[in-house]
Amino acid sequence: MEKIKISAVAYTNTKPFIYGLEHSQIINKIDLSLDIPADCAKKLIDGTVDIGLIPVAAIPLVPNANLAADYCIGSDGAVNSVFVFSHKPIYSIENLRLDPQSKTSNNLAKILLRFYWNRDVEFLSDESIDADAIVLIGDRTFDAKKDYEFAYDLGEEWKNFTGLPFMYAAWVANKQIDEAFKVEFNKALQFGLDNRAALLTELPENLSFNLRDYLMNKLQFEVTEDRMKALKLFLGYIEKLEATLV
Repeated sequence: MEKIKISAVAYTNTKPFIYGLEHSQIINKIDLSLDIPADCAKKLIDGTVDIGLIPVAAIPLVPNANLAADYCIGSDGAVNSVFVFSHKPIYSIENLRLDPQSKTSNNLAKILLRFYWNRDVEFLSDESIDADAIVLIGDRTFDAKKDYEFAYDLGEEWKNFTGLPFMYAAWVANKQIDEAFKVEFNKALQFGLDNRAALLTELPENLSFNLRDYLMNKLQFEVTEDRMKALKLFLGYIEKLEATLV
């Protein structure tokens, strides 16, 4: 049997899923690679892998995109790992440096600036240029708050804006996946979620960041009706943004 090729994010927020896959028999049926979000999406788009835990903003770019699991990376309010960090209040910034690792977080920041904060700012990609504010995601945010006067949690700001939870990344396939495999895949992911307490004992201690609260409370992993509603709304806002650039 040919193995299913899977790309997953290498951040702490994905470790429950990785734990479940590595502690289930399904590990013998998959070829698993760990990547940054942007590379997960690239691999799925170009067909290098069959399933990817990809930033949801990349879903429209995936040929034959379909959800491969009932789980995702989400939050209902603050997530504590997706931020705009700023040296000024958000209403005073003139430019924002985007994070090259995630299309979703960059678009979420752009949407909130345009439609929630009513700000029109310059977006920068060159990391050597000083910026008023930056988008930063994942484990790199754990110790970053001390370096900035202002920190805007984009999960919390989206909730304030829309009243909805958010989905940052989803398990997406670029072809139809056998239903029996999807059942086994879901069970493996659920096993990892059920064993987050055991996983926490294996993770390095971070004195400046509450990993237990992050994995057990801040992150939410189920694909719910409200989260799908938020996804549709989010993708619609991306279309509005792109329309203004034409």
